[in-house]
Amino acid sequence: MTKGILIRRFVDDSRIFIDMPDSPDNPCIACGACCAHFRVSFYCGELTGGSGGFVPEHLTSKLNNVMACMKGTEAGNGRCIALVGELGQRGIGCSIYPDRPTPCREFAAWQKDGTPDPDCQRLRARIGLPALPPLPANDLVFEDHAMAGR
Repeated sequence: MTKGILIRRFVDDSRIFIDMPDSPDNPCIACGACCAHFRVSFYCGELTGGSGGFVPEHLTSKLNNVMACMKGTEAGNGRCIALVGELGQRGIGCSIYPDRPTPCREFAAWQKDGTPDPDCQRLRARIGLPALPPLPANDLVFEDHAMAGR
């Protein structure tokens, strides 16, 4: 891994949204384990189709009158419909990355202090990938930005 990985953090209503780079230093583009494990549920106001949202409605299931989730993840331990590629292989990724829902925006492989996220480590091991090394906090670059218009 090269020195320093630029992770952009956007803050909106005290929520933090993470954008990881599309570069060889991003461990997510050769993993995808979280996208095939967690139930991705979120407020239905994030859906397209009249509410002003951005998550493509046709890729989601209704949970109730307030919540939706990504198809394939309804019960957990299911692969998200937006995930393309093979788990653990280079090139795996989200087909709707710029329009992904809040839970996906809030999850990062590393915490702000440079320690790997424990859930990420556990899920990587489950699909046979090595653990991520901790990064010295000064090698992990965070840029904080306010959300602009969404």
